[in-house]
Amino acid sequence: MNTHRRTPSDSFTIMNEIVLPNDTNTLGNLMGGRLLHWMDICAAIAAQKHSNQIVVTASVDSVSFKEAIHLGDVVTLQAQVSRAFNSSMEVYLEVFAQNIPRNEIVRCNEAYYTFVALDSRNKPVKVPELMPESELEKQRFDGALRRRQVRLILAGKMKPDEAQELKNLFLP
Repeated sequence: MNTHRRTPSDSFTIMNEIVLPNDTNTLGNLMGGRLLHWMDICAAIAAQKHSNQIVVTASVDSVSFKEAIHLGDVVTLQAQVSRAFNSSMEVYLEVFAQNIPRNEIVRCNEAYYTFVALDSRNKPVKVPELMPESELEKQRFDGALRRRQVRLILAGKMKPDEAQELKNLFLP
């Protein structure tokens, strides 16, 4: 069992891809499914770095496509664990598109992915605690418990009246 503490920077992962014709739709834009695939890979690498285990995707929070990513753009994905629970980890991910000839970079997307660490028998295994350092890391860490409660309620694994962190947002 791996129980030592880690910081978000221990899991920081950067991945680059170039948008080729096979990645695009009929408008010449990156297909959303291809971007989700790349995002899942990048986030999984961050979760594996944190846990030192094989991980599987448990959930993906709502993903909206804010800016189109075009043929020839270089896509940069950045991921890091925002909070570790028992056997699961929430990973924050940002996506940027760069048009190199025009020297333009646009932030296109962000999402939270949840992964579960597995042992050699494919059973959930405890992951190391996460110790946020920066103010932004602390904000993401604190918000992760609320996001987790929303996920559990939507999955039918928690009753709304059990979600104390969510209640605290609305009760004096």
